[in-house]
Amino acid sequence: MKKIVFIALLSAAFLCSAFSQFNAQFSQYMLNQSVINPAAAGESGMIDVVGQHRIQWIGMPNGGRTTNFSINSPLKIEKSLHGMGINFYNDKVAQFTNQGAHLKYAFKKKIGNGLFSLGTEIGFLSIGFNGDSVQAHPITLGEYHDLTSDGDIPKGAVSGISFDLGFGAWYSTPKSYIGVSYKHLNQPTVHWGETTEFKQKGLLFLTAGTSLNIAESKIVVKPSTLFKSDFITWQCDLTTKLEFDEKYWGGLSYRFQDAVVVFGGINIAGGLSLGYSYDLPTTQILSVSSGSHEIVLAYSFAYVFGKKTTKYKNIRIL
Repeated sequence: MKKIVFIALLSAAFLCSAFSQFNAQFSQYMLNQSVINPAAAGESGMIDVVGQHRIQWIGMPNGGRTTNFSINSPLKIEKSLHGMGINFYNDKVAQFTNQGAHLKYAFKKKIGNGLFSLGTEIGFLSIGFNGDSVQAHPITLGEYHDLTSDGDIPKGAVSGISFDLGFGAWYSTPKSYIGVSYKHLNQPTVHWGETTEFKQKGLLFLTAGTSLNIAESKIVVKPSTLFKSDFITWQCDLTTKLEFDEKYWGGLSYRFQDAVVVFGGINIAGGLSLGYSYDLPTTQILSVSSGSHEIVLAYSFAYVFGKKTTKYKNIRIL
């Protein structure tokens, strides 16, 4: 399993290039894997409640803000293992808004010394555009094109809703994991009136990670990667996370042709944990933005019906 994960990590380093996408972006992807892969729902074996908030490109007008909230839980029915989850998000960048809600389900089966999962997510997405802002701030491109007179740009605030579908596969052992997912499988189309529409492209995600214990030390090194593609452009994150005494963590990520990420966190108490990351742009965006901030607040616990005791545990990233 470790060889497979190593190959995935190495391949991502060679395949990645600049990638722009409409989906919300999170630097601390390893803290909430079910957001990008429904098969990871219930993977920690705990009930996980996770909230993430990201402020994109501080200093740049309409740089973007994203809020995501999810609940995931394992489920055992007789002798079969399952995972269930629900996810809500609200993303705003420039004049666009992107909102959605999804139900997630994963079927899990033990294979070898690991757990294999197949998952799906169904829900809806709502995409809007604030045309009022374009009209209020007229921009002329060159000598011949006035945006305010472009018939394809909505004159006011518009929005539409569409059904959304995704699927994923996941395999994990006590020390490693690898997963692949495809979001927006049906490539949903949102209509803004009778003549304008927005089509959401499908997105492929590949993620992998492993855990390496340092001998005679309380430090654990957890390298991971996240590879994304809409089959036109590509992007990936290469991450190294260090944990100390199962209480503190910190690390670095490099997002190819985009940013360097510094992150850290703490398992506070009783299953409550807090994480923070800062993105420093490595492109010309640095001339107009001081970077991006992201915070993650998570609470993980297990409740066993019929027993008086309640178990708590921090979210452990595989």
